Amino acid sequence: MKFGSSQSVTRVEDERFLTGHGRYVDDLAPEGALVAHVFRSPVAHGEITELDVSDARAIPGVHLVVTAADLAVSGLANSIPFTVIDNADGSKAAAPRRPILAEGRVRFVGEPVAFIVADSQSAARDAAEAILFDTRDLAPKLDVAPGGAPIHDEAPDNVCYSWAAGDSAAAEAALSDAAHVVNVTVEDSRIMAASLEPRAIYAEMEGNRLHVCENGQGVWTKKAEIAAWLGVDPDMVKVTTPDVGGAFGMKTMRYPEHFLLSYAARTLDRPVRWMADRTESMLSDNAGRDLTCTAELAFDADYRLTGYRLNTVSNLGAYCSGFSQIIQSRLFSHVFPGVYDVQAAAMTNTAVFTNTTQVDAYRGAGRPEAIYVLERAMDHAARVLGLDPMELRRRSFIDAGQMPYRTAAGELYDSGDFARAMDRAAKEADVAGFAARRAESAAAGKLRGQGMCYYIEAILGAPMETAKVDLTAKGARVYVGTQSNGQGHETVYKQLLRDKLGLELDQIEIVQGDSDLIAKGGGTGGSRSVTVQGSAIHATSEVLLDRLRPFAEEAIGAEDARFDPEEAVFRAPGSNTVIGLMELVEKAEAEDRADLLTAEKEIRNAGRSFPNGCHIAEVEIDPETGDLVIDRYTVVDDLGNLMNPMLVAGQIHGGVVQGAGQVMNERVVYDEDGQLLTATFMDYGMPRAEDVPFFDFHSQPTETATNTLGMKGCGEAGTIGAMAALANAVQDALWPVGVRVADMPFTPHRLWRMIAEARKTGGET
Repeated sequence: MKFGSSQSVTRVEDERFLTGHGRYVDDLAPEGALVAHVFRSPVAHGEITELDVSDARAIPGVHLVVTAADLAVSGLANSIPFTVIDNADGSKAAAPRRPILAEGRVRFVGEPVAFIVADSQSAARDAAEAILFDTRDLAPKLDVAPGGAPIHDEAPDNVCYSWAAGDSAAAEAALSDAAHVVNVTVEDSRIMAASLEPRAIYAEMEGNRLHVCENGQGVWTKKAEIAAWLGVDPDMVKVTTPDVGGAFGMKTMRYPEHFLLSYAARTLDRPVRWMADRTESMLSDNAGRDLTCTAELAFDADYRLTGYRLNTVSNLGAYCSGFSQIIQSRLFSHVFPGVYDVQAAAMTNTAVFTNTTQVDAYRGAGRPEAIYVLERAMDHAARVLGLDPMELRRRSFIDAGQMPYRTAAGELYDSGDFARAMDRAAKEADVAGFAARRAESAAAGKLRGQGMCYYIEAILGAPMETAKVDLTAKGARVYVGTQSNGQGHETVYKQLLRDKLGLELDQIEIVQGDSDLIAKGGGTGGSRSVTVQGSAIHATSEVLLDRLRPFAEEAIGAEDARFDPEEAVFRAPGSNTVIGLMELVEKAEAEDRADLLTAEKEIRNAGRSFPNGCHIAEVEIDPETGDLVIDRYTVVDDLGNLMNPMLVAGQIHGGVVQGAGQVMNERVVYDEDGQLLTATFMDYGMPRAEDVPFFDFHSQPTETATNTLGMKGCGEAGTIGAMAALANAVQDALWPVGVRVADMPFTPHRLWRMIAEARKTGGET
């Protein structure tokens, strides 16, 4: 049996999730834990003129009220760390301090100002009401463009950094020499992660050690940073993560609450719990996307892409978050040339501070943004130049025979056959029958459009991971350095170990999210989990079998024993004697040979893998109402080997729906005073089941040698392909009525207004 046997096994997690036996942070908080509450700024920008918490401290049941001044008295730094990049000229980007609690000035609605711990939520809220807080209001900066009074002295014109990649001189030359040049500017709107389970934390003292439990994406960075902030040895801090109800990148970062609950639990020597409500989440969780992109494409006389220049301006919010400086710069750049054979390519990214909540990683983290503008630009070019969108792409694809291919971004695409996948997608989507369907829609007074996207994704995160496998009388226990947020990791990891050791799934236990039990790990994000952790499990299983082999040979009295995972036994050529794995475990335990029953190995993948694929969407719009229907949606993906095709399809479906949500409904809106207008699900439009059709998903893999499993990753692929495919389909539907550049979200009102304006002006809007 090959490892990774590609069986569609039902998720083992689902029984406990669907029967109410999932264990989330708020389920696990200790009995009698005190309740934390964050007093947040009600204004977007202002100098603090009054902050008096004395009345709040006097409220019955209140144990602690903390301000920035209290942190200073305790000798604790009032700052949250984040990554800083270099500007294009080699200087460092601006790095204004991001306070845990506002100090001197507030810079966005929802910024933490004071932290309250009380016996109950009601007492904590009463204390918040008793806080005397006032500001000298300053004009908020809300537009995503350089300029305006500085939010931070360190960032003149509110520019945090100016970053560049590629060969700007070559791109300029290609544009100057081109037979055809096409320009387009698209907006990539701000959205919220809106995970099913809001952020939650509890902290407690276990003797003289601090235990922090939170619903994140990896425990090790937070353990190190909390320990450093408190000035204690890392061994004095334990971080755990139980079941997590969605994360999408938003929960990987550090937030003020991580530090504040740690401080409160140590100060009071009492357990303290906090869980955000939905509006609090929308005010304080890191947002995603929020950038404007201008693309310039150069084509030769045969309509082959010869040059690409891209300029983006992105919103960081009021402060830098953990990875915010790298999202629209480094991570965006990994795939900015897409799947096209163009070496004369360059990009710049200017990042701007505004008086809004921070912007950081959200499903895809820079890659969806890069593919969105490129694939919108390619479709726009096809329409302007009068070519079929597929044919225009085909002329510029990197050919399969060019692999491995070094891109203008410096990335090495190891494998892929883009034309083959696109042809399969065209067949599965019945592109040939689209004209007839469009005519039927027109006869019914509807506008029909078809759009495509050929995306490529770069797997992110550390290329190394460790796995530890212990054999026990019950089966096996596997310790992993990743953290499931609902993707089905437990099922896939069990499948991998079953294929190596022949155990049943219910004999295998997956241990994750505990910094005491697992020494290190890369966490979850960037579609890395199964690709890297799965390879580590595979390699560790090999080490364990090699360790057991001499013991098995001694037991059966034969040499050259081999393990047969189909029957879970060791056998040797020419011998009829076998010994089962669990029998061997019992023998090792009886002979006090526990050393044979455990193995741990760190692996490092040979390179980054690049999932890719073709998405084709078809939509229908009612021009009288603006109502948008996604009529059909086809995906042909090259994700390498699929460990569990059913789980992969689920990941793709979920990713497509998240992309569709942004295209159809989702958009964060602030008013002119910086007040969040989309602070509830009454105002922020999430996708619903009725908004999407059944998806047509197909796998068209090519070989990859970047990891031992031959897989490329799938967690973010659906979102990366969906945004441009759907937006291009809408643009295709609107093109005949004269709408030339349509920006999402395509809500009924926005669509109706675009169509009405185009009709009013005679088209060309």
